[in-house]
Amino acid sequence: MMRKRLIVKKKIDKTEDQVKVLNNNVADLDTAIDSNTESISALKAEIQSLTDAIKALDKEVGDYTDQRKQEHADFTATLAANQAAVDLLKFAKNRLNKFYNPKLYKPPAARELSQDEQITVNFGGTLAPTAAPGGIAGTGISFVQLHNSDDAAPPPPPEADLAYKSKSSASNGVLTMLDTIVNDVEKENQIMTLTENDAQKDYEKFMADAKSKRAGDSKALSNRQGSLANAKSQLVSNKDALSNKKTELMETEQSLAALHGECDWLIKYYATRKEARTGEIESLGKAKDVLNGANYA
Repeated sequence: MMRKRLIVKKKIDKTEDQVKVLNNNVADLDTAIDSNTESISALKAEIQSLTDAIKALDKEVGDYTDQRKQEHADFTATLAANQAAVDLLKFAKNRLNKFYNPKLYKPPAARELSQDEQITVNFGGTLAPTAAPGGIAGTGISFVQLHNSDDAAPPPPPEADLAYKSKSSASNGVLTMLDTIVNDVEKENQIMTLTENDAQKDYEKFMADAKSKRAGDSKALSNRQGSLANAKSQLVSNKDALSNKKTELMETEQSLAALHGECDWLIKYYATRKEARTGEIESLGKAKDVLNGANYA
């Protein structure tokens, strides 16, 4: 009887240790699940932030690119118009030199003949007349039309100065004025070109920085998405493990309750069973004595 109680007591102790271990496992898994849940929430927030940052950067790149295209188109058109104006003014100055300063006059370049035309001339033939140059006043120079948002009409021309001036003074005044205008326009072209070059450099630097930042954000986004997938997988694994541990804990607690019930039953009926056992031993002894010839009558 005592030996059986000791065996049951050892089983109880062992089972209680198992219950403690299982309770610790359940607590650890609960903590791990809470940590997984917090990590998932944080990763989702980081992923959303990185996604928004990439979208905003792409929009900024697109807007800046459109702006740079428009700026370059405006620069090209204005530069072409200014250059056409400079060419026209130089053409006019050359024509004036033909009248006022013949030594400074530069005649138009000789017409280049094609191979067929040269053969015609060599044999005394006559070439067909060349087409008259178009453009402004037959100069072959044209302005690029620029559209002004205000659609303002051009200012009226200045009133002519009809006072008599000598040929020399008139020529010097007009030629000086033309030189001044040409210099001003060419200076404006230089400033515009420098501004355009600086704007292009700034744009290229911005694009390089944007490309680097987008690559970094994209890599970080990919890493966060991988971490999120791992965290979700770990959460599922921990939940499954928690369910299994709780089931194992419940079964172990049931076993422990059964062992306690058995032990309590042994303790409760220990005296009765001991008395019955003693009676059985005495009866067996008397029976042995009777067989040996003893008389208890």
